[in-house]
Amino acid sequence: MKRIIILVSGDGTNLQAILNTYHATEISSRVVAVISNNSNAFAIKRARLAQIRTHVLAGSKYKKPELFDKTLLKTVEIYNPDLIVLAGYMRILNIEFITCYCGKILNIHPSLLPKYPGLNTHRRAIEHGEKQHGASVHFVTEKVDDGPIILQVAVPIFYTDTEHTLEMRVKYQENIIYPRVIKWFIDDRLEMRNSSAWLDGKKLPNTGYKD
Repeated sequence: MKRIIILVSGDGTNLQAILNTYHATEISSRVVAVISNNSNAFAIKRARLAQIRTHVLAGSKYKKPELFDKTLLKTVEIYNPDLIVLAGYMRILNIEFITCYCGKILNIHPSLLPKYPGLNTHRRAIEHGEKQHGASVHFVTEKVDDGPIILQVAVPIFYTDTEHTLEMRVKYQENIIYPRVIKWFIDDRLEMRNSSAWLDGKKLPNTGYKD
């Protein structure tokens, strides 16, 4: 049985989508822990309601970033995970962590990468007059939001859209595609090989899987 750890910082809507899928389908996996760097994250409450073990490593309590990074790595090592899922985790993982779990870390980013890495993606997309926006699931590598793309979903941008309305439509799609990619990994269909994403033994294009 594959062991999954989920890292969170906020509300936990993607966490909830993953848990809903986990309970609704029979997949050979188990979410063994949810870890947050934010003691006020509602995602922690979601995990506890699902009776999943939680750890809160409040970043503000660590005087040096390297102390936090070391504690996070030691906490994760307890569970010997097969997969680490970043679900709204807003702290950058250090190189040591990424090296230890290379090819085992997934992230979802609210843009059609490589466009708009970083923060405030919905506002930036609207301000630049984009016709569409979306989300990308990718493997995590040393450069932020630059790992091999696995799957993307696009949503149109309407002239009436605000940052909030666009964010809600993107989140809805995120909640669909992230559990799908996680299941690919759990079912041994997905891997990172030679700095690329591979699905069912075939190298995916730079923009990820296409239906």
